[in-house]
Amino acid sequence: MARKSARRPPEQARNENGSHDPPLTDRDRIIEAFLALLAEQSFENIGYADLAVRAGVSIATLRGEFGSKLPIIAAYVKAIDRKVLAGGDADMAEEPPRERLFDVLMRRLEAFAPHKAAIRSLMRSARRHPGLALALNGLAVRSQQWMLTAANIDVAGPRGMLRAQGVALLFAGVLRTFVDDEDEGLARTMAALDRALARAQRWSGFLDDFCRFAPRSGCVSRFRRRRNDDRDLDSDLGEEPVRL
Repeated sequence: MARKSARRPPEQARNENGSHDPPLTDRDRIIEAFLALLAEQSFENIGYADLAVRAGVSIATLRGEFGSKLPIIAAYVKAIDRKVLAGGDADMAEEPPRERLFDVLMRRLEAFAPHKAAIRSLMRSARRHPGLALALNGLAVRSQQWMLTAANIDVAGPRGMLRAQGVALLFAGVLRTFVDDEDEGLARTMAALDRALARAQRWSGFLDDFCRFAPRSGCVSRFRRRRNDDRDLDSDLGEEPVRL
């Protein structure tokens, strides 16, 4: 019996930029417009009318998608969470908890990179407005519960909540280095994260899994390999490598 010729799927229509990516939804456009405005001005000065114009939607559509500005940030953070969770490295499964968490948090920082200016602006606003800082901390703790889960670190019960809060505070400190790190390889950011995780080991009762390191296997995070390459370069240049 002769085989039927395979039917070619219809070619997907191209977007205005020539790509085959699906067109942005109103919700996506609002989030992108908000981040663009946030890079230019403070959180508290962003107006709904300006946001609707920048996103190319009506004020009614904006109101239908988001009730205020904070849910826009929450939607952005959730999108980052999903991106990090979808990009897990199976080779890290046998690594110690600290190495797994280092890899997850570096992937999170890489996902933040396109909107570094907006994150810097938001951090400045949070320092001026305690209520905003408290709300952002709630979002951060929720996200870090997922990041710890991605690193296969238990987040159940009160101890898990404390772990998530601890990592949220740790990560907030690393973000201060990240937003001013102009190196494409994020060498300063990796060093800051390394130091922060080392300090976390010494916190009484925090991530006690960290105190029981398994022997290093042949698998090392690509971020850790990059960090080691930076140290080798320091040695080649006759400079003393940073001791963490």
